[in-house]
Amino acid sequence: MTIHEQFARAREQAMEVLHGLYHGMIEHPAFEQIEDEAMDQEDAFFFACFADAFGIPSPVSYYTAELLPYLAEDFGAWERRMWDRDSVLDWKGHFHF
Repeated sequence: MTIHEQFARAREQAMEVLHGLYHGMIEHPAFEQIEDEAMDQEDAFFFACFADAFGIPSPVSYYTAELLPYLAEDFGAWERRMWDRDSVLDWKGHFHF
């Protein structure tokens, strides 16, 4: 192995370590905040569309029922998250499935 190959391998290892440090210190907390905000937005959207699932009458539920085939996969998980809470506002954005 030549000196150039050794330097190239050492450089690759250093870049991998630096990328791991950058991801752990800077990127990862941002990803968690983005996930939390996305979950909050999803919960608000589902609740606005399907509030009648919790006994709250909603005049738009007739129209949003057309969205149910497209949102069926996420609807079950969202409904479980909502029913598991003590209140709808409890533990806002702190669920990870």
